[in-house]
Amino acid sequence: MPLALLALAVGAFGIGTTEFVIMGLLPEVADDLSVSLPTAGHLVSAYALGVVIGAPLLAALTARLPRRRVLIGLMVLFTVGNALSAAAPGYHSLLAARFLTGLPHGAFFGVGAVVATGLVAPERKARSVSLMFLGLTTANVLGVPAATLMGQHTGWRATFLAVSAIGLLAVAALRGMLPAAAPGGGSGTGGLRGELAALRSLPVWLALGTTVAGFGALFAAYSYITPMLTGVAGYAPGTVTLLLALFGVGATAGNLLGGRLADRSLRGTLYGGLTALLVVLALFPLLMRTGWSAALAVALLGTAAFVTGSPLQLMVMEKASAAPSLASSANQAAFNLANAGGAWIGGLALAAGFGLTSPAVAGAALAVLGLGVAAAAGAVDRGTAAPAGRLVAGHPAVAQGDAVRPRFRSTRASGK
Repeated sequence: MPLALLALAVGAFGIGTTEFVIMGLLPEVADDLSVSLPTAGHLVSAYALGVVIGAPLLAALTARLPRRRVLIGLMVLFTVGNALSAAAPGYHSLLAARFLTGLPHGAFFGVGAVVATGLVAPERKARSVSLMFLGLTTANVLGVPAATLMGQHTGWRATFLAVSAIGLLAVAALRGMLPAAAPGGGSGTGGLRGELAALRSLPVWLALGTTVAGFGALFAAYSYITPMLTGVAGYAPGTVTLLLALFGVGATAGNLLGGRLADRSLRGTLYGGLTALLVVLALFPLLMRTGWSAALAVALLGTAAFVTGSPLQLMVMEKASAAPSLASSANQAAFNLANAGGAWIGGLALAAGFGLTSPAVAGAALAVLGLGVAAAAGAVDRGTAAPAGRLVAGHPAVAQGDAVRPRFRSTRASGK
């Protein structure tokens, strides 16, 4: 695997750290800026809004620019946003800085995934995407806990300064390791018109819908994992951080496993991951009854969910193969919509009085929806590929997967 993938992973590590660390620092931020905890929670929403808006917008606006320059520019914007967060004099300026920081998030992962797949052989595309995403999952194991502890002991502003330093390291890594003519998998050749045309494809929208439903299933449960662990499994609040690190370990393992399996069978890995996620979520009410099984459930949740990460990203890119950057970035926006929508649906289950583990059951229902959308996408693919089974160069042909092979008569039978 090319060393350039390490530079992309460093950027992903910084982005993953700044996205999730704010959740652990909300009490400190609220106290320092003299706002209520719910008001401080809008800082999470501001970042997510920046991702949803910035992902397609920046990918479209930079469609004709060299990929290396785009990635470096996005990481510079990310670094500036974190530095402004550290220096924010008040709540509203911090809110604006968090929105700014979220803008390059989706475009970086979207363009980065296109570049990553262009750096490797076709049979290693999914693994290359999973290695870039490794920075994101590792952030949940190492970056977020370390940054949270730093913020709690030295102030939340120090945390954002540290993430700014990671951003500068990522800029240096991208400049030093990424080829000047970084591949774009067709991106940049059709400009804005070509990128927008890719979004008119039904398979692209079905792939994006699978992302929203599949990861919505994850966030329906994960958004309320703390009350499940403390109120049902009986863990002390102080141990929740360690248990969430188990989720990060599971997510890292699932990400790497999904990359390997998807290079062998993209759609099979997607179906298997969504099915595993459905089973884990359906068993959550049972697994939360004891401490050890609850810890196992947290790890399995991360593994099952992130097995589907690389296959979904690669599927969106393949469906928009002529201009994949915008579609790939839109998949990151879909991921954040899944975050918001899943948390909302899980909250509805809690508000209805169905119990602390009911968000996981709601997540299982979303996983069923994700499987349904994925199956519909598969049916559309089969319908599109069906005409390939006709005549090829005057010979009967049989479509096998994506390949069409002519069926010639045996030379022995013909006497030749």
